[in-house]
Amino acid sequence: MAPSPPSRTKVRRAWDGVRGGRPPTNGTLDAAPDPAVFDLVSEPFGSIDDAHERLCALEALFHERGDRRGPFLVIYSRVTREVGRAVEAGEFADPAWVEAYLVTFADLYRQALLSYETGELETLADPWQVAFEAAGRGDCLVAQDAVLGINAHVNYDLALALSLVGVDPDREAKYADHCAVNDVLRRLVDEVQDRLADRYAPGIARVDESLGRLDEVLSFVALAEGRDSAWRTAVAISDSRLGIRRRAALWFLRTSSTGVAYLLLSPAVSDRLHETLRDVERGPGVG
Repeated sequence: MAPSPPSRTKVRRAWDGVRGGRPPTNGTLDAAPDPAVFDLVSEPFGSIDDAHERLCALEALFHERGDRRGPFLVIYSRVTREVGRAVEAGEFADPAWVEAYLVTFADLYRQALLSYETGELETLADPWQVAFEAAGRGDCLVAQDAVLGINAHVNYDLALALSLVGVDPDREAKYADHCAVNDVLRRLVDEVQDRLADRYAPGIARVDESLGRLDEVLSFVALAEGRDSAWRTAVAISDSRLGIRRRAALWFLRTSSTGVAYLLLSPAVSDRLHETLRDVERGPGVG
């Protein structure tokens, strides 16, 4: 499959990433790693079950502490488990490749979280820093925190995971398995929204219509379009024989995903309406 040229939208998002510059650190460089988080992310994931168990443990820890990195994980841990079950059920032509791809993908999140916790921001991709810093401030909607994590993981990490496990040989068969994951994700759309509501934002269904652009981006990064873009980028990276072309592809990957992150943070509503939506998200009787 030949990589397609970047769309105007992606070019604009890349430009937004360049203009945004390096995200602020909010003192992260001087902070000691949280021992409980560090214990869960210090070692690479060894299997799908290992990744799922530790992702669930992280989500439970973040939920208990009111840490806004939790909303992404309540979705991602469930996705990891369901794709793992699809592997076990024989839904893929090359289950070993899909398992390696799933574990490698999860491990990129682990590495990002470890870099942030240890203050090694030079190894942390910009879209992840934007997401983690926003979660640390706690001033976004829960839906924004969730989608910032999805953006960093799908619009940035996924292409890297695919290039690490390899899109060759049998590229067409691997692409078919990659697309088959989309079917699993589509089955989970309503469920993960319900899980997000149960754990973090009881009123989230009531703000869907007010999120306009946020819902549009969520659809882009969570399902077929974002994943297909990641595949094309992985192919471009794999097919780049010259170092300068590979560096250009990686630069565009980072800056375009960072541009999406800044887009998600940009105000789509007034400050007053934003605060109203936060109250609605929390549900009745929650201050």
